[in-house]
Amino acid sequence: MPMRSVFYLLDTAPYGCEKAFSLLNAAAVSLARMEVTVGLYGDGAYLALGDQDSRALAIPNLADILRAYGEIRVLAHEPSVVDRGLFSEGLVETAELVDEEAFLEAMEGSDCLIPL
Repeated sequence: MPMRSVFYLLDTAPYGCEKAFSLLNAAAVSLARMEVTVGLYGDGAYLALGDQDSRALAIPNLADILRAYGEIRVLAHEPSVVDRGLFSEGLVETAELVDEEAFLEAMEGSDCLIPL
């Protein structure tokens, strides 16, 4: 049976290494064949911030990539957001803030889990 859905899990900060950028590229490519969810957990929750400015780093703004691929379901783990003091910050429009239970259900409900 072919895979119908994939859950990409990001638990590292979006800047400083290639993981987040690579994850977003893989998610965009996967859209052609399946339902794609990106789960932002731990330091990965920083990717959900809507007011990112990566110009000083001379790399693409990853929030803009999330906006460009609105078909990607983006789940921000609420406890991770709260633990990092980001709850009052504006999240990217495509991010959905979910509790622990909903986050785990989305992971378990996917045909494939890819942690990065």
